[in-house]
Amino acid sequence: MSDSQYFLDRSLGFLLGDSSRLLRKRFDRLARSFGMTRAQWRVIDVLRRNEGINQTAMADIMDIEPITLGRHIDRLEEAGSVERRPDPDDRRVWRIFLTDNVQPALVEMEKIAIEVRNDAMVDFSPNERERFIDNLIRVKSNLAGTIRRDAGEVANMLEKARAAGGRCDG
Repeated sequence: MSDSQYFLDRSLGFLLGDSSRLLRKRFDRLARSFGMTRAQWRVIDVLRRNEGINQTAMADIMDIEPITLGRHIDRLEEAGSVERRPDPDDRRVWRIFLTDNVQPALVEMEKIAIEVRNDAMVDFSPNERERFIDNLIRVKSNLAGTIRRDAGEVANMLEKARAAGGRCDG
């Protein structure tokens, strides 16, 4: 095997991307009976972790446009799965909450997620499973730290440019 082929076969980005795609496909097959799209499942999952969040912050977490998220939320609201409530501090903002109607689906979603995880890690020992998840958490944390650092560097450059009268020497 050539060095370039070895790199391609063991590329972290490709392996994570392919694994993620396969996990989603497996989850979709098992979750089809609930009549929700993958995008709607994703909204519910993000909302479960961040209940009461506003639409703009939620779109940022999901890395999608707020208008796209708004359409998903509209459909989920029509189905009785989520509700919008006014923000007590800003009348222009709506906070999004799960309704009691979606709770049975959440229980089933967790069962499906566990089944997919077990399928993906069928030949892992319990210690290997924990170590693998711990390592993925570290990768996620490392990358999140570099993104925060990069954003801080850009903000500093912009601030220096403003202070220099609009020029950016960086």
